[in-house]
Amino acid sequence: MSQPLPFELDLDLIRRLDGNGPRYTSYPTADRFVDTFGEDNYRASVARRNAGGLRRALSIYVHLPFCSTLCFYCACNKIATRDRGKGERYLDYLAREIELQSPLFGRDRRVTQMHWGGGTPTFFDSAQLAALFGQLRARFDFAVDGEYSIEIDPRTVDAGGVAALRAMGFNRMSLGVQDFDADVQKAVNRIQSEAQTLDVIDAARREGFASVNVDLIYGLPRQTLVSFNRTLARVIAARPDRIAIYNYAHMPERFMPQQRIVTSELPAPDTKLKLLGLAVQRLAEAGYVYIGMDHFALPGDALAVAQQQGRLTRNFQGYSTHAECDLLALGVSSIGQIGPAYSQNYRDLDRYYASIDQGVLPVMRGLELDADDLVRRAVIHALMCQFTLFKPAIESSYLIDFNQYFEKELQALQALAQCALVRLDDEQIEVTPAGRMLVRNVCMVFDKYLQRGQAQQRYSRVI
Repeated sequence: MSQPLPFELDLDLIRRLDGNGPRYTSYPTADRFVDTFGEDNYRASVARRNAGGLRRALSIYVHLPFCSTLCFYCACNKIATRDRGKGERYLDYLAREIELQSPLFGRDRRVTQMHWGGGTPTFFDSAQLAALFGQLRARFDFAVDGEYSIEIDPRTVDAGGVAALRAMGFNRMSLGVQDFDADVQKAVNRIQSEAQTLDVIDAARREGFASVNVDLIYGLPRQTLVSFNRTLARVIAARPDRIAIYNYAHMPERFMPQQRIVTSELPAPDTKLKLLGLAVQRLAEAGYVYIGMDHFALPGDALAVAQQQGRLTRNFQGYSTHAECDLLALGVSSIGQIGPAYSQNYRDLDRYYASIDQGVLPVMRGLELDADDLVRRAVIHALMCQFTLFKPAIESSYLIDFNQYFEKELQALQALAQCALVRLDDEQIEVTPAGRMLVRNVCMVFDKYLQRGQAQQRYSRVI
């Protein structure tokens, strides 16, 4: 097996080049989708994908948007409520959407990956989750060795709940932690003990979960280097297979819950950068491999292995090992990808429900990629996942002369090369080890929508 990709943290480089930019879970990004793309376009894209034997494996994303409490930092599409009836109604409509979607694919489109996100999927009890999984199994052919993951709030699941999830078929989980410090938790309205989290991790190991991910956030109110160091030490000691260190993007004008955060309690920009530096240092010392963006994994984890073997991909679920899959999205606001087409469901429950009541797929908007989108997506994908792009590979796949097609972009990259962010030669573009935290800056050079002068302020900061 090849060695992990080299990585260095250069805080001075980040200070100079940090700015706003897309996360590139897709290209073009979701804000470029058009509302003229509806159900008919979606059905046509699936039909074209099914034609001629191109029946690729499926990845399924299920969005379960409910939470019983509201975390002030959250920027997800969620519904905070203690009314369990609202959740039951949603599950009924989700079952009806499954009935609408499944005939389009047929049981010969094997499911090899699935992820349930939120919100908090464990807002629902084990019986409800098992019923939903059963509905999917009845409609789709699930691979025995597939990757099936679910997001967990440790405050809502005990050891029995973890065992129930494993019995359903889940074999991977992701736990939200953010920070163990009591003052930070109070400031963001997420009170969660270390014991609750460690109990869930221990239960997952006993039940045979193949991978456990823990999410942390740096830049939260009242966070200090000392307090975050304690959190890092506790998380690393638990030895999860993956750790995500997310940047808190304070955008209260866009996300209402963030208006409850006291701005004066946020770490200063330089402190925030040092929090990132501390996290990267601690994870490297503990043997974690940098995957990209915010993600780290143990060397034997499937993500790290996929990156070393050149199989890593990126989609709306983040980094993934299943590049060959089409992505079927179910639930309110969920985003899918079928071949060269993206689609997104309605983002509010009323319109989602109304569409299903009419027997119509709840597609709000989407995009059919043109030839230019496809080649730029391939370039951005290679840079995001492997930090290296080989021009001849793009030329042979897309029948272009790379240097001629991207003449302006290559000129723009010269400035990044002078900053030691990239290395350029006749056949290759390589993001330097010190530039890999800023790979989004490199990708933005190839984003034709940003080149047209569309505002970057709508995006979060790179770091």
